[in-house]
Amino acid sequence: MFSDRGPSLTELAVQALSSVEHGYDLLAPKFDATPFRTPEPFLDAVVSAVRPLGPFATGLDVCCGTGAGVGVLREVCAERVTGFDFSAGMLARAAAAFADVPGGPSVEWVRGDARALPFDGAFDLAVSFGAFGHFLPGERPAVFAGVRRALRPGGLFVFPLPAPPRVGSLPYWALWGFDTAMRVRNAVWRPRFVMYYRTFGLSGVVDELADAGFTVELLPVEALGRRADGAARCVTVVARRA
Repeated sequence: MFSDRGPSLTELAVQALSSVEHGYDLLAPKFDATPFRTPEPFLDAVVSAVRPLGPFATGLDVCCGTGAGVGVLREVCAERVTGFDFSAGMLARAAAAFADVPGGPSVEWVRGDARALPFDGAFDLAVSFGAFGHFLPGERPAVFAGVRRALRPGGLFVFPLPAPPRVGSLPYWALWGFDTAMRVRNAVWRPRFVMYYRTFGLSGVVDELADAGFTVELLPVEALGRRADGAARCVTVVARRA
C-alpha cells in the first residue's frame, strides 16, 4: 500500500494516536506517497463533470490537504482558487507544490475549520475529496451549510462518492474492520481521531445537501465501471446552490 517514500509503521502509529489536525501535520511531508491521496481517476471525473457546466471564475477546495483538488480547480477556474484546510502542515506542503506552477488562476491558502467556513458568496465552484469521513454525521449539516454560504447563487459543490463495497466482500470487511478499530481507539484514547467513512452513504448525503439548500444531480463515473448489479462504482455529486 505504501511506497518507500511513504511513512513508516512507527510514524503511522504516532499519527494515529494524535488528533486529526496534528496527525495530518505529521503526515504532510509523506502524504502524497500514501494511498490516502485521492487517485487521479476521481480527480479526472470531477474535471469532466464540471467543465461543461462553467465558466467558473473562482473555486474553493474544502479540506484541501496537499492540494489535489486545487489542481482540479486550476483546470476549470479562470481567476482565483482557494485551498482551505485546518492542518498547517498540509497547507504548507500544498503551497510549496504550487509555488512554481506557471500560468492559470491565482492560488491562495486559508487555514480554518470546515465546520465554520469564513466565506460569504465568494465562489462559483467548490470541491472536496476524501474528507467527509472526518466529520461526525451531526457535524455535516454545518459543513454543507457553510459551503452553500460560500457559494454565489447558482454555484456548484462537486465531489466524487464511491459506492459502498458489496456486503461480505474483502473490501467490505476491511472497511468495517477499520471503522471498528477507530471507534475502539476513540473510546479509550484522547484526543479523538475522527475517520468514519462507513457513515457517509449516498442517500443520507443527498438528503443532507437538499436540507442545506442544494439541488442535487448524480453523474455516474463510467471510467470506473459498474458493479455486478449494474450500479456505478462511483458517482460525481453535483449540488447546485438553489
